[in-house]
Amino acid sequence: MLPEVLARQIIDDHARRPRHVGELPGVVGVSRDNPGCGDALTVWADVQGGQIAQLTFQGRGCAISQSAASLMTVTLTGKTLAEAQQVAAVYRSMVMGEAEPGASLGDLQALAGVSKLHARRKCALLAWDALAEALDGASTQADSLS
Repeated sequence: MLPEVLARQIIDDHARRPRHVGELPGVVGVSRDNPGCGDALTVWADVQGGQIAQLTFQGRGCAISQSAASLMTVTLTGKTLAEAQQVAAVYRSMVMGEAEPGASLGDLQALAGVSKLHARRKCALLAWDALAEALDGASTQADSLS
């Protein structure tokens, strides 16, 4: 588990300077919002050959939703769909307080403290829920092409 000071620095850095921001031309985005706190974002996933070639997001919201989305794009870009689903499952378990953060999550461990803030869990999972739908759509599209 990351020290609290380092976790805050990672969250602040990704909230202030999010990575992989912007629409991906030719890719259908999946939007999600959290009316409880005003977060709204769209995730685009370009999947090629069973691998996430590009992953971006765009939106507005609190530091947790923005840093979670940014960290997600950094962590999952280049991963296979199976690897991405495995990371997503471990991350979701951590955020829900069902599992301790593991080193396999890298900087995503910075969001482990959200598990104690029940109202903020939705913020930390917003981008991940959109991604799950985007990847499901990409898998369905790939299956229909084969």
